[in-house]
Amino acid sequence: MAVSKKRATLRDIAREAGVGTATVDRVLNERGNVSVEMAERVLAAARALDLRRVLPARYRRMLRVEILLARPELPLIERMGAEFAKLAQRVDRSVIIQRTRLKTDDPELMAEHIDRSQGDGIVLYAQSHPAIEAAIGRAEASGKAVVTMISDIPRSARLAYSGIDNAAAGRTAAFLIGRMVAGGGHLLVLCNHFSFQSHEARVGGLVASLERQPGRFTIEIVEGGDDNDLSERRLRAALARNPETVAIYNAGAANRAVAGVLADAADRRWPPIFIGHELTRFTRPMLRSGVMTMVIDQNPEQQARFALDVLMHHFGHVEMTDIRPPYLSRVPFTIFGPEYLPQL
Repeated sequence: MAVSKKRATLRDIAREAGVGTATVDRVLNERGNVSVEMAERVLAAARALDLRRVLPARYRRMLRVEILLARPELPLIERMGAEFAKLAQRVDRSVIIQRTRLKTDDPELMAEHIDRSQGDGIVLYAQSHPAIEAAIGRAEASGKAVVTMISDIPRSARLAYSGIDNAAAGRTAAFLIGRMVAGGGHLLVLCNHFSFQSHEARVGGLVASLERQPGRFTIEIVEGGDDNDLSERRLRAALARNPETVAIYNAGAANRAVAGVLADAADRRWPPIFIGHELTRFTRPMLRSGVMTMVIDQNPEQQARFALDVLMHHFGHVEMTDIRPPYLSRVPFTIFGPEYLPQL
């Protein structure tokens, strides 16, 4: 029976299921005194009408979701862990969220944790590596579902990716630099390493964009492993080779390394502009002081929510008209500057 696209009411669901509105109310609000067969009819009708709500837990099996967080000391991973902790307090009691922290991002260690996971769904941030891709394949083959976040692993059998368009973020950084540095010059680009698809895409987007302005910029890429000490040493060496550097773009997490290097350049008439990623307890004061020029934030709260929504939909825990296969991520990124620093 066709029903208009307005929000489904109890009467609509009752008509679709062939029951009374009181029965629908008892099922959806878990008031009891309804047979399992009747409850299934009501729930089937609710799904058919795209009712946007979590269905009663008594009619759904337990869903276990494990979040694999490598290098939790990184500010973004710290924020992401906090967002999943909030979600764990808000979701229905039939959904259990477990956060597992890994001290390193070693691919063999990540693969081992994927293989050992007891979760029905796994959410992870990891690099593209054969061991990880194989582990994701084994997880999917066993009936589990894997969602990558922050950085995609597109060659794997993962169910979905939750995150921003990283190439677009890199192009945006190029646009900002191109507008702020009128005459062009030498540009330093800092990243973790290109095994992380997010860093490869950001740097690739920036380079491709700036190459459309031939002759304006020379680009030097510095891989620092998202380690502040290593990144600072390599940045200092790069600046010594090119003291007239006009801009630094950090595609990764080592923003404190850039700030440390720029502190020594503060007496220059025109210190390099600094574009980085993530609004954190570290980058906020950098922006206020003028050390950092702009930050591109990837909204980890929306990434966490989308990853969980995908798994809940995949395992039949929620019906949503805007969460459907192939589960394309539309998480936006946000640009912040010194004049706009909201509490996140």
